[in-house]
Amino acid sequence: MDSGIKFISWNVNGLRACNGKGFPEIFKALDADFFCIQETKMQEGQLDLQFPGYTSYWNYAQKKGYSGTAIYTRRTPLAVNYGIGIPEHDTEGRVITLEMEDYFLVCVYVPNSQDELRRLDYRMQWEDDFRAYLNRLAEKKGVVVCGDLNVAHEEIDLRNPSTNHNNPGFTDQERDKFRRLLASGFTDSWRSLNPGVAKYSWWSYRFQAREKNIGWRIDYFLVSSSIKDRIAGAEIHTEITGSDHCPVELILRQL
Repeated sequence: MDSGIKFISWNVNGLRACNGKGFPEIFKALDADFFCIQETKMQEGQLDLQFPGYTSYWNYAQKKGYSGTAIYTRRTPLAVNYGIGIPEHDTEGRVITLEMEDYFLVCVYVPNSQDELRRLDYRMQWEDDFRAYLNRLAEKKGVVVCGDLNVAHEEIDLRNPSTNHNNPGFTDQERDKFRRLLASGFTDSWRSLNPGVAKYSWWSYRFQAREKNIGWRIDYFLVSSSIKDRIAGAEIHTEITGSDHCPVELILRQL
């Protein structure tokens, strides 16, 4: 595999809990240039977790113990932005953007539509506003988007599509918004290299779902069309535990 730029994204479902389940060792073993985290569930000062050679950036939710994103990087960004510039979306710590020389890196934790789809309407507005944000970035340079996008795109992306139809993460509305995002100029990096392969990145903690591999693929790396030819590798690290999600990986060729 190309020794290009290595990106990791992981929904840790609480970084303090994950830290007690081997996170530092996993971080070092994965040896990424960028390590993006979702669902830190922390406030500033609750955990000082630093690694030699890395700088970290954190976006905390106003609500305690909820949401939150972070990026560790060993490459120095030109600029760092938090949120997408829309106040109603920017209180939950969901987005961090690093501007690099030839691309933007966006770490995102997309809102869950929640039980009985009570947040679906909000999610639809979020999707439109987030897509517009990404498209504005893509007009300037390449974009890499990673994180828990809280949607299984196609039936192959979850073990039981028929019984989950119209459940949160597999509604027609959410899948349509994901298609629209791809159609606006983004490539699902792992799927582009693994057509027809069923592999998952999240499993419920209930019913021994992980042991039975009853999962969903809801964690992604999307790459904008101007740099999609630089995709050199993609992986879903199902062997790594410590969260109900596993890390996903992207390798981009150097320019």
